[in-house]
Amino acid sequence: MTTCVLSGGVGAAKLLAALASVSDPRDIIGLVNTGDDLDLHGLRICPDLDTITYTLAGLNNQETGWGLTGETWRVMEELGRLGGESWFSLGDRDLATHLYRTQRLSEGADLTTVTAELTVKLGCPITLLPATHDAAPTRFLSADGQGLSFQEYFVKHHHDIAIASINLEAAAQCALTDAARHALESSTHIVIAPSNPLISIGPLLAIPDVTTILSAKRASVVAVSPIVGGVAIKGPAERLMRELGFEASALGVARMYRDLASTMVIDTVDASLAPAIEQLGMQVIVTNTIMDGGPVSATLGQSILDA
Repeated sequence: MTTCVLSGGVGAAKLLAALASVSDPRDIIGLVNTGDDLDLHGLRICPDLDTITYTLAGLNNQETGWGLTGETWRVMEELGRLGGESWFSLGDRDLATHLYRTQRLSEGADLTTVTAELTVKLGCPITLLPATHDAAPTRFLSADGQGLSFQEYFVKHHHDIAIASINLEAAAQCALTDAARHALESSTHIVIAPSNPLISIGPLLAIPDVTTILSAKRASVVAVSPIVGGVAIKGPAERLMRELGFEASALGVARMYRDLASTMVIDTVDASLAPAIEQLGMQVIVTNTIMDGGPVSATLGQSILDA
């Protein structure tokens, strides 16, 4: 049995690790968002792919949830001293990943191939697949009319700026890779990770055929809420949901996924929302979703597989 997980960054990395703790990692595939990828300093940077790779390889900075442990910042410090663009900080070790990826892409390798090479070299035990090889940048329009790239919103402005709309038109013009399509169509389980439903999962769902495949396999699709007690476990999900007219709750997330997933996993804090979610035609699993990397994570992973 194969489990395919629609994945953003930090939350998805933790869920993939939880699933790997209770099943064979070789039977797990992470289908990863590339909507926040960017080209900077002449390098191709894939934040979600890298966050998941580093986490599952045991190399991640556990304080930040992103980047590498034992990182240094000499290049960025010198770049800033010279007056270069340094608001998007890349650690010295992290730069090696981007240099390697950019080199291989320039040699003609596609992103799926390069990702496979990096996961093997860095020791990530799970197969990670970019959903598309096409450029699919997520764009934002702020409440004051300013157009922003994903990283300008998320990093430069620390996602502390009101948003009027999210533009996923680029993703809607992309094509699923053959490997991504096969993973979705052939997997016995599909899981929507507790990643931001608007800017991590949304770009994946915007790619043509993804929602069609999920709808057809709805009975085997499980979604995990990233909202616990009305608050995002990490990141700006609840604020974005409110700004764009969605209810920032596990119920609000369930409404977004009701046509794609037959089962919704919510935290014990939100147990009172279970009847309302069931009225949407979804089965509800109530458990502890705040993953600790230990028994709680294992229990969550097993609950998902059992569903």
